[in-house]
Parts: sequence; structure tokens; C-alpha cells
Amino acid sequence: MLIGINKGENSGMPSTLAINSDYKRTLLEGLELFSGVRPDDVQELLQRCDRCDLASGELLLSPGEKNEHVYIVLSGSLNVHVGSVDAPVLATINAGECVGEMSIIEDRDPSAFVIGAEACHLLEIHRSVLWEMVNASHEFSKNLLVVLSERVRSHNRVIADSFGELQKFERHANTDALTGLSNRHAMNEEFGSELDRCVSNDSPIALIMIDVDNFKKFNDMFGHVAGDRALSAVAAVLKKQFRPRDLLVRYGGDEFAVLLPDVDMELATTIANRVRTAVSGDTESSNDSLIQIPIQISMGVACLKTGSSLQNLIRDADAALYRAKHAGRNVVCN
Repeated sequence: MLIGINKGENSGMPSTLAINSDYKRTLLEGLELFSGVRPDDVQELLQRCDRCDLASGELLLSPGEKNEHVYIVLSGSLNVHVGSVDAPVLATINAGECVGEMSIIEDRDPSAFVIGAEACHLLEIHRSVLWEMVNASHEFSKNLLVVLSERVRSHNRVIADSFGELQKFERHANTDALTGLSNRHAMNEEFGSELDRCVSNDSPIALIMIDVDNFKKFNDMFGHVAGDRALSAVAAVLKKQFRPRDLLVRYGGDEFAVLLPDVDMELATTIANRVRTAVSGDTESSNDSLIQIPIQISMGVACLKTGSSLQNLIRDADAALYRAKHAGRNVVCN
């Protein structure tokens, strides 16, 4: 259970730091904010600072709760969590380091949860005292800038790492794991933007829907592993047959779709027949014993009509594919 911090009332030590010269020098040694700071410059201000005792698991800072202090770890360590207290530890604040300065500088609530990783002793500097220390010591203000710049770099690294993970997630979400092609999830965005470009330029655009013939029977006869290998082989042939700018996706199951920008119906039909022949020819001539089994495809071709939409184009290509399958398969219809 997370509870508030103990301000030192029960720790046997005064909450206000009454420090002599020797203790003052010992206290400042190893604290990143006070590196190089002359003790005499901040002696009176240190007298106005408090000491906090924080137990392991106790909450020091949290989003949604205003922070008025910078905390310097005198002993022990703190853990930083983003999102929730149950999230993985993002960073650890060790003895000599500080926390809470960003919320003071930005005048905002803390952006993370800070919790005692173990029992800690903390020096607590109120925001008003912090600014007086900045005015009193050039070295202190320089140290504060260094701490802030490092914190910003750390935040940037976290953002970059998170962005990288997001890109990886989006790439996986938009890519078919079996064939490496874009999947149906990515189709609407990719196809839609290319369709809009062609419409804006008054250019033709064609869509070919592709279905592997009798694939269910193939799966039933040879098994799903063989079926996956067959689909991968078909995808590999398709990749070689279309231009880099053509948008080829695995539509789902044993179906593929390819959008051909700046291609009219006559040329799209010619391309489809060439691709159909290539699939049958390449798979039959392969040295792979599995792929020597003939694989054939049916194809439906459609072109975007004036004032039509992507959904209508898909519907027209699907209807053409239906006609191809009912015309005996291994044919192209438009």
C-alpha cells in the first residue's frame, strides 16, 4: 500500500536542518546540485530546508498532486514509474541525485510516480528557497541547469524509445506475418491516399483481386504448413511481377489485392494475364518439391469509375473475381 511521507517527526531527528560547519561540508559533498558550491553562500538557506524520511514503497511524488519541493537523496534510492505505480521502473534516483525539479521549473504537477526503492533520507528544498539558492550561488544555478538538461535528454531518450516501439507495433499491425506484405488493416490508408492522388491528377487507377484456386482442397490434402508455404510462394512471385509503386497486399486467407496507379482497364488486364501465367509457371518449375505441385490463381480486374470510391472499386474487382472463379478458374475477368 502506498502512503504519504513521514516528515521526520517520529525519526528522532529534527525536521529543520540545524547544521554546524563540519556537518554542512559533509552534507554538501557528493550532492549534484551543490557540486562546487561554497557552503557559506547557502548556509542560511540550508537552515530553512527540511529533512524527510521515506520508507521503502512510500509515495513521494505523483501526477495530479502539486509539488512544491526539490528532493535530494541523502541516502537510499527512489524509483520512477510512468503511467502507474505498477509500471516498470523507468529510472532510479540514487544518493546525491535530486528529483522534483522539473515540476518546479515548469510549474506543473509531476509527470511520474516517485516511490522509495528502499528507506531513504531526503533533503527537502522548498521552491522559494530553491530560487534564492539560484540567486545566491552561480555554481548552484549552473548545477541546476546541468540537472535539467540531463533530465530533458533522458525524457527525449524515453520518447525516442517509445516512438521506436510504436513504429514496431504499427509495422507489425500493418504487415502480414506470413508473406511480409501489407495486410488488409493497412489497405484502406495506403489505397485511399493513392486513389485520391490519381483522381486529383485525372489519372486511371486499376485494382486486381487475386484468389488462389482450390486452396481449401490444397490445405485439406497437404496440410496447413504446406498451405502456408504455397501462399508464401505465390506472394514471392507477385512481388516480382508488379512495379515498386504498385500496392500489393494480402487481402485475407488465400486472397491478395494489388492497386495499379495510372493503369487503365486494357493494360491492367494484360498485366493480370502475365502475372497469372508467371504464378503457374514459376511454381511448377521450382526445385522445391512442395512447390512443384501446380498452383493457379483467378483474377478479377476493375478500374475506378468517375465519381466512384475505393469501396466501389473493391466491390467491382470482387465481382470480376467471382466471374473468373465461375468461368473455370485460372482465368482473368473484368
